[in-house]
Amino acid sequence: MTSLSADDSFLNHYGFNHDPFATRVPGFKFFPAQRKPVLGQLHHLARYSQLLLVVTGPEGSGKTLVRQALVASSNKQSVQSVVISPQETTDSSIVLQQIAQALGSSSTDFDSIMAQIIQLALTGQEVYLLVDDAERLTGAAVETLLRLAQGNPEGRPHVFLFGEHSLVARLEALVEGEERFHVIALQPYEEEETREYLTLRLEGAGSGLDCFSEEQIVRIHENSGGWPGAINQAARDELVDAMQHSKGGRKSAGWGLPLPMKHIWALAAVLCVVVIAFLMRDAGDQSVAPSTTSLPLDMGSAEVSAEIGKAEDPAGDFAPNGAQVQPEQPVIREPLAAAGSAEVDESSEPVPEAPVTSRQEVAPAQEGSAAVQSPPSEPVAPAEAPREPERQAAKPAAAGASAAAWYASQPGTNYLIQVLGTRTQNNAEALVKLHGDGYRYFVKQHEGKPLYVITHGAFSSRNAALEAIKALPASLKAGKPWVRSFASVQQEIAQAR
Repeated sequence: MTSLSADDSFLNHYGFNHDPFATRVPGFKFFPAQRKPVLGQLHHLARYSQLLLVVTGPEGSGKTLVRQALVASSNKQSVQSVVISPQETTDSSIVLQQIAQALGSSSTDFDSIMAQIIQLALTGQEVYLLVDDAERLTGAAVETLLRLAQGNPEGRPHVFLFGEHSLVARLEALVEGEERFHVIALQPYEEEETREYLTLRLEGAGSGLDCFSEEQIVRIHENSGGWPGAINQAARDELVDAMQHSKGGRKSAGWGLPLPMKHIWALAAVLCVVVIAFLMRDAGDQSVAPSTTSLPLDMGSAEVSAEIGKAEDPAGDFAPNGAQVQPEQPVIREPLAAAGSAEVDESSEPVPEAPVTSRQEVAPAQEGSAAVQSPPSEPVAPAEAPREPERQAAKPAAAGASAAAWYASQPGTNYLIQVLGTRTQNNAEALVKLHGDGYRYFVKQHEGKPLYVITHGAFSSRNAALEAIKALPASLKAGKPWVRSFASVQQEIAQAR
């Protein structure tokens, strides 16, 4: 549900002054101890190495926070930081324009920018080029940044790319075996770090960790794989489920009637008026035999249904979800369903270039394909045994009508494995095609933009899905896939329409 009333219901239920698990909360910072060596390593390599530096991790792993910490901890007197945050597919010319503008260069060609960098070096100024969401760069843009990082004996910028793991394969293809870049892979939070992260999030919203039981905290850590973006989604799911269960319990305990309390009181008042009128008439005319009085309550069928529809609990079908980035100053009481769930996207296989030049040109849905069982040719032949759900997609299923219908056809209480998510539809299609049987993807809206979420299988229990994770390829397991219910996926698909 995306209405403000659903958001208010959630906030009021727990006494929050804002959504503690929104993607961006002003003033919130959490930098665990395990990330501090990463920051120190980046500073060390920038000083002593001539390699392009790459920080990888799935979406929602905290790459942007590392980038912000790197800029904040740099010496402002001797380092000029140029931050590039692509909002869509970014080509080499756009990268050079942004660098030239930041450095005050009148020309945007490669040689002019290098001349400006060398001039700054002569005055004791180093240049840091930092690119967020670097997987959105075209091949030409990545190649240009490699050339800049290589520089020349007179000077060069220090180039940092922060992106998904698929970026590494593209770099390897460009350097052709030369040692021209160094990769640092972020690690997920440990359980104790997850606990600290949840505590800070909840305290910032005016609450505390006692919102969760110990069992819920362990489950949040396991389901999220320790990635902060996924922790936000898993934690919100737990709170919303508990809220709905609590409200459901109170409704069932309310006199056994399906009407809200205000309607019950209105009904009682009408009954009192009718009884009083009947008694007064009886006292005024004792000779008249009592007669049956029809209650003036015409609230059967359509009227009752309409009243119940108006008074339904606004949080009844609240869709827990949420993911990640850009608004620097978000609306604190934004609808929860608009908050992004940070999905994971880490694959070591090369991914083909997206042929479009902007995210808006990428169609949010394409016709999917799924294997369809042909009926027996003879009526007397025994019916073919149904395949397992995860074996029904012999070909890659795109996130179109067929894929959406497949997700909708699954029981909401069953489970699937969320493998990774990507902003690029071509990446999703290539990975589904690469891994084949049992892999599909659907489209959800995250921060107002489409996110392509790749899943695997269909399982009748959470334990079966957890066991299936062990059999995934190592490149996919590295992205910390996690188990979700079909009900949560069905909600996200519905909200994206």
